[in-house]
Amino acid sequence: AREAGDTRRQQVIAAKRVSGCLILGVAMVRAPSVAFGQQAEPDLEAREEKAFKEASAVVAPSVVRIQTVGGLDRVGRVLTGTAATTGVVVSPDGFVISSAFNFVSRPSSVLVTLFDGRRFPAKIVANDRARMLTLLKIEADGLSVPKVAARKDFRVGQWAIAMGRTYESPLPSLSVGIISALDRIWGRALQTDAKISPANYGGPLVDIRGQVIGVLVPLSQRQAGRTAGVEWYDSGIGFAIPMSDILETLPRLKTGTDLLPGLMGITLKAGDVYASAAIIDRVRFNSPAEKSGLKPGDIIASVDGQPIRRLVQVRNALGNKYAGDTITVVVRRDKVSVEQKIELTGKLEPYTPTFLGILPSRKKQGEPVNGVAVRGILPESPASIAMIRPGDRVVQLDKTPVTDAAGLFDLISRRRVGEKVTVHVDRGGARQSLVAKLAVVPSEVPAVLESEIITAPDPKPADLPKTGRFNQKLAGHDQDFWAYVPENYNPARGFGLVVWIHPGSDTKEADIHDLWKPVCDERGLILVGPRAKEIAGWNLNEAGFIEAMVKHIQEKYNIDDQRIVLHGFSDGCRFAYHLAFKYRSLFRGVVASSEPLKLRPPENRPDLRLQFFLSCGDKDNLYRQVQQTRSRLDAMKFPVTLSSVPDDGHNYPPIPVLDAIGRWIEMLDRI
Repeated sequence: AREAGDTRRQQVIAAKRVSGCLILGVAMVRAPSVAFGQQAEPDLEAREEKAFKEASAVVAPSVVRIQTVGGLDRVGRVLTGTAATTGVVVSPDGFVISSAFNFVSRPSSVLVTLFDGRRFPAKIVANDRARMLTLLKIEADGLSVPKVAARKDFRVGQWAIAMGRTYESPLPSLSVGIISALDRIWGRALQTDAKISPANYGGPLVDIRGQVIGVLVPLSQRQAGRTAGVEWYDSGIGFAIPMSDILETLPRLKTGTDLLPGLMGITLKAGDVYASAAIIDRVRFNSPAEKSGLKPGDIIASVDGQPIRRLVQVRNALGNKYAGDTITVVVRRDKVSVEQKIELTGKLEPYTPTFLGILPSRKKQGEPVNGVAVRGILPESPASIAMIRPGDRVVQLDKTPVTDAAGLFDLISRRRVGEKVTVHVDRGGARQSLVAKLAVVPSEVPAVLESEIITAPDPKPADLPKTGRFNQKLAGHDQDFWAYVPENYNPARGFGLVVWIHPGSDTKEADIHDLWKPVCDERGLILVGPRAKEIAGWNLNEAGFIEAMVKHIQEKYNIDDQRIVLHGFSDGCRFAYHLAFKYRSLFRGVVASSEPLKLRPPENRPDLRLQFFLSCGDKDNLYRQVQQTRSRLDAMKFPVTLSSVPDDGHNYPPIPVLDAIGRWIEMLDRI
């Protein structure tokens, strides 16, 4: 096997993938065997096939079949399925490691079948939530444990055999490829182009010598969670956690304690992750970083002796750290190096948005920036108590000058609830200093709230884009949308944008247009209604179309970035929630009617604020679940409003609720 592998690597430096799911004994997929103009050896393919078979045969006794019984049919929008999956024996006394994805359904029981056909009930011992692994235990002894490949020997381009045991056949399934990248997913995994699917998640990735390189798991660079990365199955992008790393943490998993990703509690200033320095932007309240003395503006120079010169290196340095681990961080502060010992945590205190209570005037195109003009004061807010008035211009907060609304919001968001701030305002040419005590964002929507579009009309230019109701097909996509743009649209001021996500089987276009038209006219809102490919409902793959449609509208019209919201009714809300969480930098609000949230919300972030308006009839069978959704979001400190409709069932909200939604959208940019 070693001879065949070495010969092949010498001949093909940049090997093409050998693809296809193979069963031992079935003809192997033919790989290119001629490189650099050389004549292929007549028996090379036969030797390769023999090497693959021998390598997999060595590991096969350690590969087990896993079946789950009961549990959830769906997690979020991902079907969990009931097919068998795979695991690898890691200890002779019955410990088996597998992918955590295989157990997202929370099964009532788990069965493990060994290579010799013996079947055992299994107990879930613990989970590694950083690497998305699950440790199982069966009551068996003398199990075969595979040899493990050393991490230092991994090479890009070396053969990699993905194995799974999901059929009744005594022989495992195989997919052959190469290792295509190292230290992926922030240093946790290696990447392979061997075809990976849910059938062999939890199975081993094996080298040509019959040593286990790692355990196959779905992972994503940009997302986290139990189902992240599943969409890449059979794509030529698969990931494996090095088995040597798993064995290092195995004693901790055997104690029955879940391993959580280690968190410091900092965010870094935005920039090119491969070029910008790692400058701390925020330090979370009561986090390990704050307790250790790290401060905004510190530049991270090293983590555990590993030099840090770029943003991405911080993520890589922390990628394999767990809650409870202690790290040494060196930062540069005012040209002085400061060293801190930090014990990482698995959970941070939720960020609580702070609230002053002013509605900033929206800057007109071409208007010079000079502080923040106040268009309104929310009742019983800190600003109201401090006697800040409409017409005031906020020019300074404590000792920091204020130039625009985004800057003022940023300053307020960095303060604690209950903290006092001095707001310096320009009132009729005179400077006044007013003290306000910051509060939490209220859930109530004011009964009366004037619209800036109505109270401050502007002259219209002659070359306005299309207004009224119209249909349009989006270039580059095979889907279309309808839209309503108020006749009073004027690009001098930004308009809000409401994206209607229709429920399955009924786009409700005529009803939604007629109900929302007066709200749009009054509040300065543009309404767009994308149409799903299939009338039965939305597919996750259509998210890119929604994003492209919103960006198209932004190019054609002056859209206020702080008032872009998703609105859904019934099962349309599920896709609306998915979009809001996927495109955090794009959407600022979700209006969900008569449907609970079943996804796990992401962490509330001050730099990507997201607010929710829920409505439901109190006679709706889903009403209690919608109330629970409100409680979940509230516990995570998201600003959330719930409007209950008395004596109503599973129906679209009535006009009074739509009016309240209009007022809520009007104040999404509140500070």
